[in-house]
Amino acid sequence: MSELVYTVTDENSEERLDKCLALLNENFSRTFIKNLIVDKHITVNGKYQKPSYITVEGDILSMDVPDPVVPDIPAQDIKLDIVYEDEDVILINKPKNMVVHPAPGHYTDTLVNALMYHCKDHLSAINGVLRPGIVHRIDRDTTGILIACKNDAAHQAIAKQLAEHSITRRYYALVYGDIKEDGTVNAPLGRSPKDRKKMAIVPGGKEAITHYTVKERFGNYTWIECRLETGRTHQIRVHMASIHHPLVGDDVYGPEKCPFKGLQGQTLHAYKLGFVHPRTGEYMEFTSELPAYFEELLEKLRKQSQ
Repeated sequence: MSELVYTVTDENSEERLDKCLALLNENFSRTFIKNLIVDKHITVNGKYQKPSYITVEGDILSMDVPDPVVPDIPAQDIKLDIVYEDEDVILINKPKNMVVHPAPGHYTDTLVNALMYHCKDHLSAINGVLRPGIVHRIDRDTTGILIACKNDAAHQAIAKQLAEHSITRRYYALVYGDIKEDGTVNAPLGRSPKDRKKMAIVPGGKEAITHYTVKERFGNYTWIECRLETGRTHQIRVHMASIHHPLVGDDVYGPEKCPFKGLQGQTLHAYKLGFVHPRTGEYMEFTSELPAYFEELLEKLRKQSQ
């Protein structure tokens, strides 16, 4: 059991207790916090309150968070498309519809399960039992290159490069609309105050910068390359939607109905990853070809626009 204590400020006062705490700590869902309140693990100024209690500036909120139950994560013999591997790092070309790491209710068939089988005990432990080797992630429906680390020293080195924004990351995306010229979106991201499952542009959020370059236009659609200076959750998806060019297939930040039958999830591919090797100090760069579904969609649009 660990205790977390927060002081309600003017900025987060006059909110329901469960919503206020969800805003104060984005690691916990509102449902999880509500259950803690009901189970009397949360007090306001030393007293138990209901989830509907309206916070007041100066309130002291104390949370007793139960220690997490460590799940048994099985190693699974799942075929991996390995781009590069040595004693420190492994680069995987992740397919569509594969979750990177286990989460409550989903402890199998992830990239981590596959890495545990392939690498045995040779994965970094910094991110805990749920994310061994994982130093960054891409969404389930995003394809392309992802790096995992085999030891803690490599993990720390790659994490440092990510924090300093020195890693090269390029993505291909297909978006709605005709983008007239290249551009940049510089807008802070955080959890949406309206829907905790979504990210949004929010004042005071984490810095997020996306540069985009037009590769090809197809009338009402544009194929772009995105260069990330930062790597926030759903960054490209939220940024492009914010300028009215959501990703094709993205039913979270774009239209609910996709005009292309059978397309699953957003058309987003991490095609290039460059980093300084943690042991040799050598700069290394790797690319991944567009997946078949993406190539076929581009070809279909080329024919339609002729």
